Amino acid sequence: MAYTSSCYWCMESLKCVPYYDALLLSAVWMKWSKPTMMLELEYGLQQYRVVEMKLLAQQRDLQAKIPDIEKCLDVVATLQAKKGTGEALTADFEVSEGIYSRAHVEDTDSVCLWLGANVMLEYSREEAMALLQKNLENAKASLEVLVADLQFLRDQVTITQVTIARVYNWDVHQRRLQQAATTTSES
Repeated sequence: MAYTSSCYWCMESLKCVPYYDALLLSAVWMKWSKPTMMLELEYGLQQYRVVEMKLLAQQRDLQAKIPDIEKCLDVVATLQAKKGTGEALTADFEVSEGIYSRAHVEDTDSVCLWLGANVMLEYSREEAMALLQKNLENAKASLEVLVADLQFLRDQVTITQVTIARVYNWDVHQRRLQQAATTTSES
């Protein structure tokens, strides 16, 4: 059988035995019963689900963060474009959720960026553009890694579910063999 999954131990593309086959081998070596194996598999599946929920929350946060960074970049670029024209920039900004205020921004050389955790720093426009561009690239790269991790995790969930089905079917097959052996010995 050709495997396309990754190994449980080394997390690389099958340089050793995949997790579910190792679990089946462990069951034979340790003489695990079907309930013990099912518990092990269901525990692993539960752990995958917990990690998946955490990764999905991180993905939602990043997906909300990227448009905010892009919006800030647009505002700083607009300020950069208005530099030296002498006209004031009129902008509506959100003071609180659902509360907006209008501001007239004269030609200025600095920009204040909200960094979070009640921290706001003043940067030159060039520094602000560089910082925001770097943050945007980092956020997009993190999102790509997160999507790849989620795909790997979904593959592992599928493999575990298939393994649970294989163990269940193996148990049904073993019971049928035992039942056939007892009926032939009784006859």
